[in-house]
Amino acid sequence: MRVLIVDDSATMRRIVRNNLKFAGYDDAVEAGNGVEGLACLSANPIGMVVTDWNMPEMNGIEFVKAIRSNDQYKNLPVLMITTVAERENIMIALAAGVSNYIVKPFDAETLKNKLEQILTAA
Repeated sequence: MRVLIVDDSATMRRIVRNNLKFAGYDDAVEAGNGVEGLACLSANPIGMVVTDWNMPEMNGIEFVKAIRSNDQYKNLPVLMITTVAERENIMIALAAGVSNYIVKPFDAETLKNKLEQILTAA
């Protein structure tokens, strides 16, 4: 399964990619913001999205809403990994259509567990 990693930080994309490999997912494509993420979705068969919240041009919430507004992607699993940790913001992300949520910093085991929860529910 190909995973789309959307984060404006190249370092964070690398960390997520390495943690995905630990979890058994070694097929990934990357985007630096939501606009690039939407382009990647239309150009690649994607099985899951891992996105940040705070990004330029199109933030993670706008990106998730755009995904959910497209019938082709409305059931696509989306994991948000972000520093935004306030309960009200987590509720905003869930309302936008995020499948699950991880607060940075995180470890490989946490990512693996969240991915398993998302894919079991899908």
